[in-house]
Amino acid sequence: MAKTVVALLMGGHSTERAVSLASGQNVMAQLDPALYKVMVFDPAVDLIRLIEEAPSLNVVFPVLHGADGENGSIQGFLGLLGLPYVGSGVLASATCIDKKATKDVYRSQGLPVAPDCLLSREKPLSENLLTLEKAVGYPAVVKPLDQGSSVGLTIVKTADLAPRALSLAFETASLALGEKFLPGRELTVGVIGNDRLRALPPLEIIPAAGHDFFDYEAKYTQGQAREVVPSDFTPAETSKIQELALTAHRALGCRGLSRTDFIYSDGVFYLLETNTMPGLTENSLLPKAALAAGLSFPALLTTLIDLALGLE
Repeated sequence: MAKTVVALLMGGHSTERAVSLASGQNVMAQLDPALYKVMVFDPAVDLIRLIEEAPSLNVVFPVLHGADGENGSIQGFLGLLGLPYVGSGVLASATCIDKKATKDVYRSQGLPVAPDCLLSREKPLSENLLTLEKAVGYPAVVKPLDQGSSVGLTIVKTADLAPRALSLAFETASLALGEKFLPGRELTVGVIGNDRLRALPPLEIIPAAGHDFFDYEAKYTQGQAREVVPSDFTPAETSKIQELALTAHRALGCRGLSRTDFIYSDGVFYLLETNTMPGLTENSLLPKAALAAGLSFPALLTTLIDLALGLE
């Protein structure tokens, strides 16, 4: 039987390039060589080569995170080439990379979210500070509108710390989201599938001492966070959070895979954001949740490729 030719995209231009390379290397190591012939492309330098090789490719696996990888740009490019690819399409990708747009979709479905406001680099600092204080108050969370991996995110405990938080967020984005800080338990729920969806077991994230939240270092440094999967919620609570993740996946138009992040605060599962191409490193959350559901990493990759090819 002929092998499926997979174009593995990793790297790119975003602030999450290092994470993409780590994810891509892990995917490359775990793809079954008996089933797949893998060709690696870095969109930062290899787009012309990708166009030239397109006729020989069966499917594209864009292991890209952040801008240009998850915002619909590469998805539109692959669509023009007529290539099937793993993950969500242009519209879902563009919506999910925009944290405000994502929360607007959540609200349209009646899903629980924290109060928020939009902040702009183009506006005076005083205006942004007033908007943040009136709409959200303190403590607050300030984060770039279209970045992942907690890049540029700050928990602002008091008003005097807000200018620095805004400056940090605006280093990587022209717009930022201000959000009411909700103390509680951090969780994430993965969803696999196209038309027939499967919610993975909820995974609870417990950052190590010294981390106020699941920040970049805690995400990608071994031993800086503890993941509990399946979490110790009751069957009814587990079913509830899985249904919330499924609703978000459907409403946002995601395909193949997604991972929705939550805060469990005062008995409510609040939705934070949905990732269309979550990390696939050895330390990443989606593979750990899939393994808890009985799906090994190689089996997960095969499932995602089959979904892209319309075989599942």
